[in-house]
Amino acid sequence: MIMIAKLPLKKIFSGNMRWLDKQQGTILSAASIISAATIISAISGLLIKRILLGRFSDTVVDIQSLEAFWIAFQVPDMMFQLLILGALSAAFIPIFTSLRNKDEQLAFKMSSVLMNLLLAIFTGISIIVFIFAKEITILRTGAEFTQDQIILVTNLTRLMLFSQFFFAISNFLTGILQSYHRFVMPALAAIFYNFGILIGVYLFADSFGIYGAGLGVIIGAFLHMAIQMPLVYKLGFRYSLSFNLAFKGISEFFKLAPPRVLAIGASELKKILLAFFTTSLGNLSFLVIYLAINLMTIPIRFFGTPISQAALPFLSEESENNKAHFRSLLVQSLNQISFLALPASVLLLILRIPAVRLVYGVTNFPWSATLLTGKLVAIVALSIAAQALVQMFLRAYYAMKDTKTPFYVTAIDFVLYALLSAYFVFYTSLGVIGIAIAITITAYVECLIFLGLLNKKIPGILGVSLWLPQLKIGIASFLMAVFLYLPFKIFDELVFDTTKTIELIGLTISTSTIGMIVYLYFAALLDIKELILFKKIFSSFSQSIKNLAKTPEVIVESSGEDSGI
Repeated sequence: MIMIAKLPLKKIFSGNMRWLDKQQGTILSAASIISAATIISAISGLLIKRILLGRFSDTVVDIQSLEAFWIAFQVPDMMFQLLILGALSAAFIPIFTSLRNKDEQLAFKMSSVLMNLLLAIFTGISIIVFIFAKEITILRTGAEFTQDQIILVTNLTRLMLFSQFFFAISNFLTGILQSYHRFVMPALAAIFYNFGILIGVYLFADSFGIYGAGLGVIIGAFLHMAIQMPLVYKLGFRYSLSFNLAFKGISEFFKLAPPRVLAIGASELKKILLAFFTTSLGNLSFLVIYLAINLMTIPIRFFGTPISQAALPFLSEESENNKAHFRSLLVQSLNQISFLALPASVLLLILRIPAVRLVYGVTNFPWSATLLTGKLVAIVALSIAAQALVQMFLRAYYAMKDTKTPFYVTAIDFVLYALLSAYFVFYTSLGVIGIAIAITITAYVECLIFLGLLNKKIPGILGVSLWLPQLKIGIASFLMAVFLYLPFKIFDELVFDTTKTIELIGLTISTSTIGMIVYLYFAALLDIKELILFKKIFSSFSQSIKNLAKTPEVIVESSGEDSGI
């Protein structure tokens, strides 16, 4: 942090770079910024996976090493999710925002204390995981996982622990920036993270094999942190080495954080169970369902996460001041998410094989794996809307500083997922298909439980302003699926030669365009108010482009978060 003070900050944020400091004043404008960067980040993340598949799928040993790499990432990522990201998303932004409105410098000092405490805890646990990495790997993998893969996972787990330290610092910076409604730089950080992974793969894969990708993760995490430092410094943050537990806001943080950490723990344990169940099946089951889930989560990252992430600071402000406005913002955000997520789910369901081939279809990726991945994508795609809405429900509870309810709901979700997956894997012949079914079922159960409980906490959520638009969106999406399937089959069999990449792209673009035109037509016919989203988003981007060069630097008043992995 000391080095940041020497940087020419006025030069960094002057002229054409001032747009990086622009404050987003509405949920839609903030979500637009996040969505734009998320799209770029997601595309670069898919590119990384394609590069990794192309680089490590020539032989069975290569593809097993790639599977080991993705499994190895789980434990370091789980530690980060539990100790840093979960606590920050649930407690840090609301507390920091509230404290900043009273005393900005006090809020910054609280941030330093909290950063030091969590980093100390994270470092201590990292040392333990580093020492017992092999034992942990053996415990969380099934009988079909080979000894060579266990050694790879052990070494890669130890290596990638270092990346999470940089991520820990970086996400404190993200929390500060988002509390000031600065969303551009945190969104760009994810792109730089993926760029770092690419550097690692290209520079080190030939010499170090799959370990080159692990080094890339460390490089990417460092870039994720470094790019946010100048703007945080410019806003007034100064790091201080303090572990004062009695500091204002710290006790409140540790009251709010544990339930959120436990809730994140349930979600992370689902990932650990996924590795256990799939490695019990063997036949690269983890690899194919991992790829399917990553493809399915793209629409959630595009729509669910940006809108809900952008809404959190606004909801945090309204939760204490205006309950009616809080309910209105929440319902509006839920409808916006569904309006975008449901047609995306339909497109991915119908175009699953072209999507898998375009994203993962490297020359040496087996056709049987492509078909199986397509089946898995079709099943999990049905859960896109539910999972996207859950992102919004979580932020609503965090804005109200209620972290216990999300824990209870995610605990129920985890138990149901574990039971269903165990049944499908060990007592049926469905294999990895059964795990995909379990994922979709539990997503809808979790969504419905959240909705019911939230309606009790904030009466009126389940009113006509929510269920009527949701019904209309569902009807428009269904009709889109009906009218999309026939053109897709005709184009696939009679028009395009999909053995050629350029014609596969033509098939995907043409049928997607038809599908979206049909969806928008029925949305207009049904008078779905969220249709104006398109106009607002395009207007927002257009106006932003015009204002980039002339946007004045914002003077902050005291009242004023995928990766390629």
